[in-house]
Amino acid sequence: MKKKLDNKKLIGRKDKVDFPKMRLYDIDAKIDTGAYTSAIHCHNIKISEKDNVKYVTFNLLDPSHPDFNEKRFRVPLHAKKRIKSSIGKSEERCIIKTSITLFGEKFEIELSLSDRSKMENPVLIGRKLLKKGFIVDVSKSDLSYKQKVNRRKK
Repeated sequence: MKKKLDNKKLIGRKDKVDFPKMRLYDIDAKIDTGAYTSAIHCHNIKISEKDNVKYVTFNLLDPSHPDFNEKRFRVPLHAKKRIKSSIGKSEERCIIKTSITLFGEKFEIELSLSDRSKMENPVLIGRKLLKKGFIVDVSKSDLSYKQKVNRRKK
């Protein structure tokens, strides 16, 4: 059993993550083993089609977030999925693919586009990403971010 744990990264209950393709850095994220799909807060979600390819256009974050810049994104729509929220409400959400950086390593991630304005963190990291090599210790936080800051100091 120990061998299986050796190559896993310890992550806390929350952290700061980077989405390099979207030029978003140090975004607060909640680590949630109860959620399967990861999510990011956005608004003004619109679906369009060009040359038989579906796209989704959206604004990331919200005006109360310190990194909000009203930048509009247009990316291929990966899927639409029915997802149950933490309060048990089921809704259809757009899913996009992008990359996320944790512990200096890039991972491909699927994100559902969701209104998380009432949530403390604009990003939720679910089990689909966590099963790529993470162990969660709820007594810790910002482990990836602290490692990133320490590397900058060197």
